[in-house]
Formats: sequence, C-alpha cells, structure tokens
Amino acid sequence: MVTVRTMTPADVTPVAEIRVAGWRAAYAGLLPASFLERMSAEENAERLRGRLDRAAGSGADLVAVDGTGAVAGWACVGPAHRGGELYALYVRPDRIGTGVGRALLDAAHAHALAHGLDPLRLWVLAGNTRARRFYERAGYVADGAVRSEDYDQVAVPEVRYCR
Repeated sequence: MVTVRTMTPADVTPVAEIRVAGWRAAYAGLLPASFLERMSAEENAERLRGRLDRAAGSGADLVAVDGTGAVAGWACVGPAHRGGELYALYVRPDRIGTGVGRALLDAAHAHALAHGLDPLRLWVLAGNTRARRFYERAGYVADGAVRSEDYDQVAVPEVRYCR
C-alpha cells in the first residue's frame, strides 16, 4: 500500500537519496559515468531544502510513502510556460514496477488539474525507453520538441511529452 502526500523537511534526505539512486539506475549508459559518480545525496538534499523553503504557489513536491512509513518515491510538478510541467518523478530503484510511480503520477495529475496546470508536459532522455513507455501508457505523447543538456561536455538529447 502506497500513500502520496506533500513532502516535508523530514523527507528531504530520503528524497535526495532516491533521486541520486534513481539517476544512477536509470541513466547508466545514457549519461557519462563520471557525472553519475560525482552525484551526492548530501548536495542534492541541500538544494532540495532550499527549494522547499522557497516553495509557494501552484507547485508541489509529493512523496510516496509505503506501508512502513518509508519514502519510496518523489515527484515535483508546477507551472511552466502555457501550462504545467512534471519536473521530476523518481522511484527507489527496488520499488520500480510496484505502482509507486503510477501513484505519484496520478497525484501529480490531480494537483495539476486542481491548479489549472494544463496541459502538463515533461522532458525525458531520448534513450530512456523505460520512462518513455511509462509516460506513454499514462497518456503522454511526444510532441516533437527536443533539446539537449550537457553532462560532462556530452550532449544528451531529451524529448518533450505532453498530456
């Protein structure tokens, strides 16, 4: 059983750990190993704390909590140009495929709808086929927009999806 709620300051460290583990698991072979190895849950937690302190308005940081009370995933949704954006969705790697991601995505959709963040868009690494299938099953469609982000001087293409 998974419940989704708003992230609290007590959730920052487990969310940062999930984010770093999620990047390392999902992006191995897609991003330079040097970049993934340098990622730090402690540094990520500091950034999350700062963002959480400044959070206001129609955006939301959501956490999925399992039956034991442990944080199993995190999603961040908020306003973007002409609608909303799912900025991030990460699930503890050992919980992928258990419904945690879908629960977070459903909660992000509900938040976006309640705050007029429509249409909802997201960016996904072009080579991340697992994530692309996940979002396509949830009704997202690649809308033709592409961009590249640089990681250790390697350009990595991303594809935009819209729902």
